[in-house]
Amino acid sequence: MRAGSDSRALYERVADALRTSIERGELAPGDTVPPEQELAESHGVSRQTVRQALQQLTNEGLLSSGRGRGRTVRSQARLRWHLSHYENQSKHSAAADAWAREVQDQGHIPLQEVNVGLEIPPAAVAERLNLDAEKDIVVVRRRVRYVDDVPFQVADSYFPEDLVRGTALMQPKDVSAPGGLLASIGHAQTRLVDEIQIRMPTKDESARLGLPAGTPVAEHMRTGYDADGRAVRVMVTVAPGDRHTLVYELNAT
Repeated sequence: MRAGSDSRALYERVADALRTSIERGELAPGDTVPPEQELAESHGVSRQTVRQALQQLTNEGLLSSGRGRGRTVRSQARLRWHLSHYENQSKHSAAADAWAREVQDQGHIPLQEVNVGLEIPPAAVAERLNLDAEKDIVVVRRRVRYVDDVPFQVADSYFPEDLVRGTALMQPKDVSAPGGLLASIGHAQTRLVDEIQIRMPTKDESARLGLPAGTPVAEHMRTGYDADGRAVRVMVTVAPGDRHTLVYELNAT
């Protein structure tokens, strides 16, 4: 190859051109990418080369995973999730839970799909709730959380069954209360312990969240304790790495 020539693969050149169009706003979030044949002709390459370029940009999270005319430019907007303020009792209201309030405060529309069931807890949850993983039962509230109709998180909250039996936490719908639902039943969370790990998603998480290939997630596990020191809830939230900025504000003294 001649010195100074471009040694990049043809598909990388096509990907670079499309990436530049996205960065400049010539292709805006929600815009449909030109058809493969049109791109092939405009760049003087084969459709197979175009497909490789589109797959590269999909892997980077810039395009949806559709094909041909179905591919669109993905929004790069992120939710700033203030975990040091999240679930602060002063922010709870009867109209919206802590997560919905956080989304609304940033000018977006929240929506949650909720399912409730009784289960044997996973070992990690049982350990944090001081339960027997083979005998004890927990109430699980499973939620898919949407921001402007886009799935942003999956969140599963586990409660000791004896603690929440017969309360609003058993209802399979989005519920809230001033000060928080646990506070309303006499077990307000007075201490929270966060554990965060960055990992690749499971197949189920990828499907539920519509994740592009190669997108990591943050798993946020929060254990809440009441004034007596009893662990009253474990919440496990899976948040795509390309849709969130996790924010903590801590006192330095």
